[in-house]
Amino acid sequence: MLTIPLIFGWLLDRWLGDPERWPHPVVWFGRIISWMERKFNNGGNRKTKGALVATGCIVGVFVLTNAVLVASVLVPYGLGLPNYCGVGLYLLLSTVMVFFCLAGRTLRQEVQMTFEATDRSVEEGRRQVARIVGRDTSNLSAQEVRTAALETLAENLSDGVVAPLFWMLLLGVPGMMTYKMVNTLDSMIGYRTERYERFGCWAAKIDDYANYIPARLTALLIVFAEKLMRWKRTSVKWLMEFVGRYGSQHASPNSGWPEAALAGVLDCQFGGGHNYFGVYFPKPFIGDYPRPLTTADMWRSLQIAMVVETMMVGLMLLVMLIG
Repeated sequence: MLTIPLIFGWLLDRWLGDPERWPHPVVWFGRIISWMERKFNNGGNRKTKGALVATGCIVGVFVLTNAVLVASVLVPYGLGLPNYCGVGLYLLLSTVMVFFCLAGRTLRQEVQMTFEATDRSVEEGRRQVARIVGRDTSNLSAQEVRTAALETLAENLSDGVVAPLFWMLLLGVPGMMTYKMVNTLDSMIGYRTERYERFGCWAAKIDDYANYIPARLTALLIVFAEKLMRWKRTSVKWLMEFVGRYGSQHASPNSGWPEAALAGVLDCQFGGGHNYFGVYFPKPFIGDYPRPLTTADMWRSLQIAMVVETMMVGLMLLVMLIG
């Protein structure tokens, strides 16, 4: 039952991306989180209140998604409609949810637009990359803008594609939707700043656990995607050793792995400290070669991302067929 939503949901994302004027569950998640943060992130017991908010949102999405999908089958049956009506509605809703949970096309578009904007002017590149990164972009150089875009591509290839599909494989469409809530919680309140450090620490920790396997799987897929493209003479062993050496060189326990894989493929350097919400966070560098990044690097990275998506979907279909 999951193969149809998987295939058509993924194809819809490849075709449409995230249309800006369409309603989107992640936007709704963000509004709920924002309201709860304003209401509860004050006074005492902020850590406990943040834990309750995070777990409540996560459990709520899982229960609600299951309820909607079960109702899509039972309601038509209760109304006396043929069984295929319920099955068709279930598949339609599941496909739409898969479509909304994937962000591959939009991610690639944003990275491409950032490089194109930076080629026109550094200021335009700063404004464009600010759409996809949380750091302060006002003083970034052209090289830093391009680096930020490719770091985000690597990190969000995991968060926006591989991880949702991984959780779909484990827990079905409700697991996929729940992961998006986990990721949205982390992106909004999972920062180590004075405002969020206590209230968002549970959200950040849950996100770390949810992404532990997907981040490393993404790094592995990037390595094999590069070998399929046959761009470099370096061996899989060399790339894996590079990822093993630099994957843990990041403030996040997970983001460094896909970033290290892409840095190894491009033979460049990612990382370094940046300002977030007015606070400077030092970060180690990933890679040894701080060479200038070019538009050719962007196109290679986008091709890698598309191959990784395809490999992950193919891997899921294989597992589903075997199972």
